[in-house]
Amino acid sequence: MRFIHISKNNIILSMLNLNEKYILNKQQKKVAVQLDLKTFKKIEDVLEDYALGQYIEASMQEDKMTLEEAKSAYKKIKKS
Repeated sequence: MRFIHISKNNIILSMLNLNEKYILNKQQKKVAVQLDLKTFKKIEDVLEDYALGQYIEASMQEDKMTLEEAKSAYKKIKKS
């Protein structure tokens, strides 16, 4: 059982059974890891969820636009 810690507060977001297989070089040192697609997808989902959470958290700290500012910004984008 492996834990993925992804947080400023060291909170465990997901616990995965990785079932990893290591690729060894001629000196028998680990040089790569092989995961099945299901495990890779789980890891990918955890990372995407974390990134989305970080984006949401950062955007909540930004200054908000008024309705008029938003309309003006949208018009500028539409013109380009």
